[in-house]
Amino acid sequence: MPLNVDNIWILDIFGIEVWITETIVNSWIIMAILIALAIFIRIKMRKFKEIPTGFQNLVEAGVEMFHNFAQNTLGEKLLYISPWFFSIFVFIFSSSLFSIFGLRAPTADFATTGAFALATFILMIVLGTRHKKGEYIKSYFEPHFIFFPLNLIGELAKPVSLSFRLFGNMLSGTIILTLYYSLTPIFVQIGIPAFFHAFFDVFFGAIQTYIFVIISQMYVKTAAD
Repeated sequence: MPLNVDNIWILDIFGIEVWITETIVNSWIIMAILIALAIFIRIKMRKFKEIPTGFQNLVEAGVEMFHNFAQNTLGEKLLYISPWFFSIFVFIFSSSLFSIFGLRAPTADFATTGAFALATFILMIVLGTRHKKGEYIKSYFEPHFIFFPLNLIGELAKPVSLSFRLFGNMLSGTIILTLYYSLTPIFVQIGIPAFFHAFFDVFFGAIQTYIFVIISQMYVKTAAD
Protein backbone atom coordinates (compact mmCIF):
# COMPACT_ATOMS: atom_id res chain seq x y z
CA MET A 1 0.00 0.00 0.00
CA PRO A 2 1.68 3.27 -1.12
CA LEU A 3 1.94 6.11 1.37
CA ASN A 4 1.14 8.84 -1.12
CA VAL A 5 -2.43 9.59 -2.20
CA ASP A 6 -2.63 9.01 -5.95
CA ASN A 7 -4.71 10.98 -8.44
CA ILE A 8 -6.86 8.51 -10.36
CA TRP A 9 -8.55 11.00 -12.69
CA ILE A 10 -8.06 14.66 -13.43
CA LEU A 11 -11.20 16.26 -14.83
CA ASP A 12 -11.18 19.57 -16.68
CA ILE A 13 -14.40 21.44 -15.91
CA PHE A 14 -14.55 24.87 -17.57
CA GLY A 15 -10.78 25.20 -17.32
CA ILE A 16 -10.67 24.16 -13.67
CA GLU A 17 -8.84 20.95 -12.74
CA VAL A 18 -10.82 18.65 -10.47
CA TRP A 19 -8.74 15.86 -8.96
CA ILE A 20 -10.44 12.55 -8.29
CA THR A 21 -8.03 11.06 -5.78
CA GLU A 22 -7.71 7.60 -4.30
CA THR A 23 -9.27 8.95 -1.11
CA ILE A 24 -12.39 10.11 -2.97
CA VAL A 25 -12.78 6.81 -4.83
CA ASN A 26 -12.30 4.77 -1.65
CA SER A 27 -14.85 6.97 0.12
CA TRP A 28 -17.32 6.30 -2.71
CA ILE A 29 -16.69 2.56 -2.41
CA ILE A 30 -17.24 2.59 1.36
CA MET A 31 -20.36 4.75 1.03
CA ALA A 32 -21.76 2.46 -1.69
CA ILE A 33 -21.24 -0.58 0.55
CA LEU A 34 -22.82 1.16 3.55
CA ILE A 35 -25.80 2.33 1.47
CA ALA A 36 -26.30 -1.20 0.14
CA LEU A 37 -26.08 -2.54 3.70
CA ALA A 38 -28.61 0.06 4.90
CA ILE A 39 -31.03 -0.95 2.12
CA PHE A 40 -30.58 -4.61 3.02
CA ILE A 41 -31.28 -3.89 6.71
CA ARG A 42 -34.33 -1.83 5.78
CA ILE A 43 -35.71 -4.69 3.70
CA LYS A 44 -35.00 -7.22 6.43
CA MET A 45 -36.67 -4.97 9.02
CA ARG A 46 -39.82 -4.56 6.95
CA LYS A 47 -41.55 -7.27 8.96
CA PHE A 48 -41.14 -5.59 12.32
CA LYS A 49 -41.85 -7.70 15.40
CA GLU A 50 -42.92 -6.38 18.78
CA ILE A 51 -40.60 -8.88 20.48
CA PRO A 52 -37.35 -8.76 18.49
CA THR A 53 -35.49 -11.95 17.63
CA GLY A 54 -32.48 -12.82 15.54
CA PHE A 55 -31.43 -10.15 13.04
CA GLN A 56 -33.90 -7.55 14.31
CA ASN A 57 -32.60 -8.02 17.84
CA LEU A 58 -29.02 -7.45 16.63
CA VAL A 59 -29.95 -4.26 14.74
CA GLU A 60 -31.99 -2.85 17.62
CA ALA A 61 -29.19 -3.60 20.08
CA GLY A 62 -26.70 -1.68 17.94
CA VAL A 63 -29.01 1.31 17.46
CA GLU A 64 -29.94 1.39 21.15
CA MET A 65 -26.29 1.20 22.17
CA PHE A 66 -25.39 4.24 20.09
CA HIS A 67 -28.56 6.03 21.20
CA ASN A 68 -27.56 5.65 24.85
CA PHE A 69 -24.00 6.69 24.03
CA ALA A 70 -25.20 9.87 22.27
CA GLN A 71 -27.78 10.60 24.96
CA ASN A 72 -25.16 10.46 27.72
CA THR A 73 -22.88 12.84 25.79
CA LEU A 74 -25.27 15.22 24.02
CA GLY A 75 -28.19 15.14 26.45
CA GLU A 76 -31.87 15.12 25.54
CA LYS A 77 -31.81 18.63 24.06
CA LEU A 78 -29.31 17.78 21.32
CA LEU A 79 -30.23 14.15 20.79
CA TYR A 80 -31.87 14.99 17.46
CA ILE A 81 -28.43 15.37 15.83
CA SER A 82 -27.30 11.89 16.91
CA PRO A 83 -28.01 10.39 13.43
CA TRP A 84 -25.28 12.64 12.01
CA PHE A 85 -22.76 11.36 14.53
CA PHE A 86 -23.93 7.80 13.93
CA SER A 87 -23.14 8.24 10.22
CA ILE A 88 -19.69 9.62 11.05
CA PHE A 89 -19.07 6.78 13.51
CA VAL A 90 -19.99 4.11 10.97
CA PHE A 91 -17.97 5.72 8.16
CA ILE A 92 -14.78 6.18 10.21
CA PHE A 93 -14.92 2.68 11.65
CA SER A 94 -15.69 1.18 8.23
CA SER A 95 -12.68 3.02 6.81
CA SER A 96 -10.50 1.18 9.31
CA LEU A 97 -12.13 -2.20 8.72
CA PHE A 98 -11.81 -2.05 4.93
CA SER A 99 -8.09 -1.41 5.32
CA ILE A 100 -7.85 -5.13 6.09
CA PHE A 101 -8.69 -5.78 2.42
CA GLY A 102 -6.02 -3.39 1.13
CA LEU A 103 -8.28 -0.36 0.75
CA ARG A 104 -6.42 2.72 1.89
CA ALA A 105 -8.45 4.32 4.71
CA PRO A 106 -9.91 7.69 3.68
CA THR A 107 -9.25 8.85 7.25
CA ALA A 108 -5.50 8.47 6.56
CA ASP A 109 -5.89 11.58 4.38
CA PHE A 110 -6.34 14.95 6.09
CA ALA A 111 -8.76 15.97 3.33
CA THR A 112 -11.28 13.61 4.96
CA THR A 113 -10.63 14.32 8.63
CA GLY A 114 -10.36 18.06 7.88
CA ALA A 115 -13.82 17.94 6.29
CA PHE A 116 -15.17 16.28 9.44
CA ALA A 117 -13.55 19.05 11.51
CA LEU A 118 -15.20 21.71 9.34
CA ALA A 119 -18.58 19.98 9.72
CA THR A 120 -18.16 19.89 13.50
CA PHE A 121 -17.22 23.59 13.56
CA ILE A 122 -20.29 24.49 11.50
CA LEU A 123 -22.46 22.43 13.86
CA MET A 124 -20.97 24.30 16.82
CA ILE A 125 -21.86 27.66 15.26
CA VAL A 126 -25.33 26.68 14.04
CA LEU A 127 -26.44 24.92 17.23
CA GLY A 128 -24.74 27.47 19.49
CA THR A 129 -26.62 30.26 17.71
CA ARG A 130 -29.87 28.29 17.69
CA HIS A 131 -29.89 27.41 21.38
CA LYS A 132 -27.96 30.28 22.98
CA LYS A 133 -28.75 32.92 20.35
CA GLY A 134 -27.04 36.24 21.03
CA GLU A 135 -25.19 34.91 24.05
CA TYR A 136 -23.21 32.52 21.85
CA ILE A 137 -22.30 35.23 19.32
CA LYS A 138 -21.33 37.51 22.19
CA SER A 139 -18.87 34.91 23.52
CA TYR A 140 -16.69 35.47 20.44
CA PHE A 141 -16.25 39.13 21.39
CA GLU A 142 -15.41 38.67 25.06
CA PRO A 143 -13.79 40.19 27.04
CA HIS A 144 -13.38 42.80 24.26
CA PHE A 145 -14.30 42.88 20.56
CA ILE A 146 -10.61 43.00 19.56
CA PHE A 147 -10.32 39.40 20.81
CA PHE A 148 -12.75 38.16 18.12
CA PRO A 149 -10.00 36.74 15.83
CA LEU A 150 -8.36 34.89 18.74
CA ASN A 151 -11.69 33.53 20.01
CA LEU A 152 -12.64 32.39 16.51
CA ILE A 153 -9.30 30.66 16.00
CA GLY A 154 -9.62 29.07 19.45
CA GLU A 155 -13.03 27.59 18.62
CA LEU A 156 -11.86 26.39 15.20
CA ALA A 157 -8.73 24.85 16.73
CA LYS A 158 -10.82 22.42 18.78
CA PRO A 159 -12.19 20.27 15.92
CA VAL A 160 -9.08 20.84 13.77
CA SER A 161 -6.76 19.45 16.46
CA LEU A 162 -9.12 16.50 16.84
CA SER A 163 -9.02 15.87 13.08
CA PHE A 164 -5.20 15.94 13.14
CA ARG A 165 -5.28 13.35 15.91
CA LEU A 166 -7.47 11.00 13.87
CA PHE A 167 -5.45 11.62 10.71
CA GLY A 168 -2.10 11.07 12.45
CA ASN A 169 -3.14 7.87 14.17
CA MET A 170 -4.67 6.34 11.04
CA LEU A 171 -1.70 7.36 8.90
CA SER A 172 0.75 5.90 11.43
CA GLY A 173 -0.95 2.51 11.12
CA THR A 174 -0.76 2.75 7.32
CA ILE A 175 2.95 3.63 7.50
CA ILE A 176 3.80 0.74 9.85
CA LEU A 177 1.93 -1.82 7.74
CA THR A 178 3.46 -0.46 4.52
CA LEU A 179 6.95 -0.67 5.98
CA TYR A 180 6.31 -4.22 7.15
CA TYR A 181 5.18 -5.38 3.71
CA SER A 182 8.05 -3.52 2.01
CA LEU A 183 10.91 -4.68 4.25
CA THR A 184 10.02 -8.29 5.03
CA PRO A 185 10.37 -11.34 2.79
CA ILE A 186 7.19 -12.78 1.36
CA PHE A 187 7.21 -15.91 3.52
CA VAL A 188 6.62 -13.85 6.69
CA GLN A 189 3.81 -11.87 5.09
CA ILE A 190 1.36 -14.73 5.56
CA GLY A 191 -0.41 -15.01 8.90
CA ILE A 192 1.72 -12.57 10.90
CA PRO A 193 0.25 -9.37 9.33
CA ALA A 194 -3.17 -10.50 10.57
CA PHE A 195 -2.15 -9.51 14.09
CA PHE A 196 -1.04 -6.05 12.88
CA HIS A 197 -4.31 -5.57 10.99
CA ALA A 198 -6.31 -6.74 14.00
CA PHE A 199 -4.55 -4.17 16.18
CA PHE A 200 -4.26 -1.14 13.86
CA ASP A 201 -7.39 -1.59 11.74
CA VAL A 202 -9.88 -3.11 14.19
CA PHE A 203 -8.85 -2.37 17.79
CA PHE A 204 -6.99 0.91 17.19
CA GLY A 205 -9.56 2.00 14.60
CA ALA A 206 -12.43 1.43 17.03
CA ILE A 207 -10.69 3.47 19.75
CA GLN A 208 -9.94 6.39 17.40
CA THR A 209 -13.51 6.34 16.08
CA TYR A 210 -14.89 6.47 19.62
CA ILE A 211 -12.54 9.30 20.64
CA PHE A 212 -13.30 11.41 17.57
CA VAL A 213 -17.08 11.06 17.87
CA ILE A 214 -17.37 11.55 21.63
CA ILE A 215 -15.09 14.62 21.71
CA SER A 216 -16.90 16.12 18.69
CA GLN A 217 -20.18 15.64 20.54
CA MET A 218 -18.73 17.32 23.62
CA TYR A 219 -17.58 20.33 21.57
CA VAL A 220 -21.06 20.70 20.06
CA LYS A 221 -22.76 20.29 23.45
CA THR A 222 -20.46 22.89 25.03
CA ALA A 223 -21.27 25.36 22.26
CA ALA A 224 -25.04 24.79 22.54
CA ASP A 225 -25.38 24.64 26.36
